[in-house]
Amino acid sequence: MRHFFRIMKTDQLYNLFKESKGVSTDTRTIKNGEMFFALWGGKYNGNLYAKEALERGASVAVVDDPPYETDNTILVDDCLFELQALAAHHRKELKVPLLAITGTNGKTTTKELIAAIMSRKLKVHYTKGNLNNHIGVPLTILSAPPETEMMIVEMGANHIGEIRTLCLIAKPDYGIITNIGIAHIEGFGSFDGVIKAKTELYEYLKKVNGIAIFNDKNQILTEKIFRFVNRAVPYSDPTGTDLLIEQMPSDLYLKLSAEYQHKTYTINTNLFGRYNIENIQAAIATGLFLEVEMADIVDAVEKYVPGNNRSQIKVTPNNTIVCDSYNANPKSMRKALESFNELNSEKKLIILGDMLELGEKATEEHINILKDLKLKGARDVFLVGPQFSLHAKEFGYISFPEAGSLKDFLVSKPVKGSFILVKGSRGMGLEKIYDLL
Repeated sequence: MRHFFRIMKTDQLYNLFKESKGVSTDTRTIKNGEMFFALWGGKYNGNLYAKEALERGASVAVVDDPPYETDNTILVDDCLFELQALAAHHRKELKVPLLAITGTNGKTTTKELIAAIMSRKLKVHYTKGNLNNHIGVPLTILSAPPETEMMIVEMGANHIGEIRTLCLIAKPDYGIITNIGIAHIEGFGSFDGVIKAKTELYEYLKKVNGIAIFNDKNQILTEKIFRFVNRAVPYSDPTGTDLLIEQMPSDLYLKLSAEYQHKTYTINTNLFGRYNIENIQAAIATGLFLEVEMADIVDAVEKYVPGNNRSQIKVTPNNTIVCDSYNANPKSMRKALESFNELNSEKKLIILGDMLELGEKATEEHINILKDLKLKGARDVFLVGPQFSLHAKEFGYISFPEAGSLKDFLVSKPVKGSFILVKGSRGMGLEKIYDLL
């Protein structure tokens, strides 16, 4: 039996997958009848949990460390490779259109908006949460139910070559790069490295004659579109008819006007921030191009409620909070501050956490944000993290080494009656303070 498993091919694994209840890489959440893949991580060896997975009801456990091989396991050379190969095989078998979304900012919001819109017409399966990397993308594809009619897959990357690999697994027919900015530059090496990594999606689409839906007001993307892609659809003209989207005056939530086919639509969103206009434009253009009625698109956008601390507004008994602490880089932080600055309120508080993975640009970019705050006259500012703390005093702002210290401060000095912006990288853990605001 062990010898058979060792020489098992992907199509044989796929037969086991079709008989299973799905795939899991985590014994804490594994369900009865699922296949378990023992993946390696920086601090753990998934093979250690193969026995537990089987005891919890896994149909089979796929391992790549011989000491953990038993009669109830499948021994392979590399569990991650086999997981990705299985996902690529399943993707091919599904035979449904797939839209891939990448970019520096706005990937998740754009994905969720498009999913909400396309669900008005098709049975859509899309990336849940932040499962957008070399493990998350295969898991997303493998969790697609048989009745799926369209897939929307978010793709994240920290290094050059990762988007290319994800494209080979997901095989997108359509693609969107939301924008390109300075983020994860530690892994990319330079801004040119970021551009090269993100446009790997365009390179793939060119090879398969796929279609890129792009922001024709973004100079970088427009230049790359005409270099890499054979077929492209601009946000402003997705169907041969102009689409014009403009911001309308509003107090807190983003309000838009959309003109299309000689009709004007008012869109009252549940999103905060002018920077979300591009995400909404991407979603509306995609919906129109894929033949969803404009009335359905408007309704879907209006009913979309953000979660997971992304452009999310929380009204508590004490304050109104703009929760945008899931991710941060110089561009997204600057855009959030610009929108927050436009709010008409006498009592505003800004809480910022460090922007991570900026490499040698970290000091420069954090100082630039502090300069922007000072230039715009921001008075009440709390800064969290070692990078901001290094320079907080010279700009006259209060700083805390980590979120726990700020939490202690807020216990002793509660904040009430304020509009509050909370923005920082996920690694700063700013979600710890929300229950005190």
